[in-house]
Amino acid sequence: MNGFGTPAYDVSHLLGGGVLLLSFVLLYERRLGAVINAFAVQGGLLAAAAAWQGYVQHAPELFLTAAIAFGAKAIAIPVALRFVVGRLGLHKAVEPPIGVGASLLAAIGLVGLSVMVVLPVTAGGATPVARVDLTIALSVVLLGMLAMIVRRNAISQVIGLLSLENGLILGAVGVAGMPLVVELSTAALVLMVAVVAAVVVFQIRDKLDTLDTHVLDRQRGDT
Repeated sequence: MNGFGTPAYDVSHLLGGGVLLLSFVLLYERRLGAVINAFAVQGGLLAAAAAWQGYVQHAPELFLTAAIAFGAKAIAIPVALRFVVGRLGLHKAVEPPIGVGASLLAAIGLVGLSVMVVLPVTAGGATPVARVDLTIALSVVLLGMLAMIVRRNAISQVIGLLSLENGLILGAVGVAGMPLVVELSTAALVLMVAVVAAVVVFQIRDKLDTLDTHVLDRQRGDT
């Protein structure tokens, strides 16, 4: 039932691929508003993926995960980020220091690395749906880390951290039998880190009158 070519595989692959595609959009977009919008869409697709896994796995608790993911990732957090952008008057482009082209090439390499790591390890020990979901989830996690590295704006770095969390949740819901408490505790942990990062954002803004983290290098004397 969960093999290649079945509705369970196709829909799961489609939703997971959508989440991964939005990770590329987060790296490609240079406007902060567009980055927030892409993150909101990614949150909606993550919620849909969790709901689909709840249906496929006959796990009603995953519908709760889907509802929480949709409420937090697709609505609450994007609204809060837009409020912060409006309050701080941030309407400039977000400039990746290594360039969009180099960022996307690095992202493709990380996706290839995920395939080479996950598929051999899970061969014979997981369903095709779970193997694909875990591969996509690891890719989303790595691309979230990449976004945190290549972005210079503190808010976009927070979004990269939250996108990384989306990958962790996607991986958790794709494994049958994963306890709900593990999924929620993982999400809560990363969300708390994001809250701390948001506090740091305001501190950077207050002290340096900018959210370009490259300024911190100059403040400590680096060139």
